[in-house]
Amino acid sequence: MKYNIQLRFNTSKDWAKYIVGHFDGFLQDHADCERKASSMAMSFVAKCPDKHDIIPDLIETALEELVHFKQVYEIMIARGVVLKQVIEQDQYIKQLINLCRSGKEDRLLDRMIVASVVEARGAERFRLVAEELENPELKEFYETLWKSEYKHSDIFLRLAERYYSENAINERLDWFLSQEAAICSKLPNRAALH
Repeated sequence: MKYNIQLRFNTSKDWAKYIVGHFDGFLQDHADCERKASSMAMSFVAKCPDKHDIIPDLIETALEELVHFKQVYEIMIARGVVLKQVIEQDQYIKQLINLCRSGKEDRLLDRMIVASVVEARGAERFRLVAEELENPELKEFYETLWKSEYKHSDIFLRLAERYYSENAINERLDWFLSQEAAICSKLPNRAALH
């Protein structure tokens, strides 16, 4: 089944304007997000070595996220921006992870849904950044990136279908979309993706 995640909270254009005004700090956070996204995909591999049929897709996703990190890092270097010494905890992600159920199978489903929702949110926000940027190279990069992130939002749900019913996936997705909207509505504007 092809999923089309409909986020229930729309990020404002004011957020994108803020990001463009604090772009170097945003790049630092963006690089951290790409590193964490790559690690997350590989953590699914490490935690579920028995789920052989999803491992190749997870590895491919991890590699794509690592390429995104490299691309962001190259932009940072060109602008004289350095990586942060410490990767900060993302309160948005932390709140979503805290909503995941315990128990190996329930938690795996919830984590895959969270990954999908986070990728959808990233796609939405990268699209807004692309629309706001004036630099043509950066605009093109973020336009390409949001489309890639949007595809990732579907990947985790399609992988979940191999182990969970469509009903179970849709029920949890619906719940997480409501929770994520509530979390997003309270996020302050800062030089960060979330």
